[in-house]
Amino acid sequence: MLLPLELFVMLVLANGCPVVMARLFHQRGNWPVDGGRLWRDGRPLLGPSKTWRGLVSGILVCSVFSALVGLGGLFGGLFGLIALMGDLISSFIKRRLGLASSAPSLWLDQLPESLLPMMVAWFWLPLLLWEAVAVALLFALSNRLFSPVLYRLGIRKQPH
Repeated sequence: MLLPLELFVMLVLANGCPVVMARLFHQRGNWPVDGGRLWRDGRPLLGPSKTWRGLVSGILVCSVFSALVGLGGLFGGLFGLIALMGDLISSFIKRRLGLASSAPSLWLDQLPESLLPMMVAWFWLPLLLWEAVAVALLFALSNRLFSPVLYRLGIRKQPH
């Protein structure tokens, strides 16, 4: 029972750390992952909110947490990387759909960043498939539920 909880915390850390770092450091270190490049459709590749600072901090915090709970730093780093790659994939898709950076998109904002790392956890750890899917869905639902609260507290810039 502890493993699914630890993985849920890792999802929160991977996806929440970049948001916290942006609030703490404002413009410092916020180099866009896409370098400001445009795709062939003339839209940004990912957008300005996907930064190297967020990517590195999310990976590092997952790695440290994972090492502390006994899952190993390598697993944690990979888990964080895959979670944030899921976030980058959803940003890429949203740009192709013409949605602005940080525009809400129900499920597209939550599922790639939770399902992809949970599939890695399912392959890597003694985790049942239903547990992996349940943790991913719990993360997606809790993200939808708590984002407005974090917005009111001034932690998030958007209420979604």
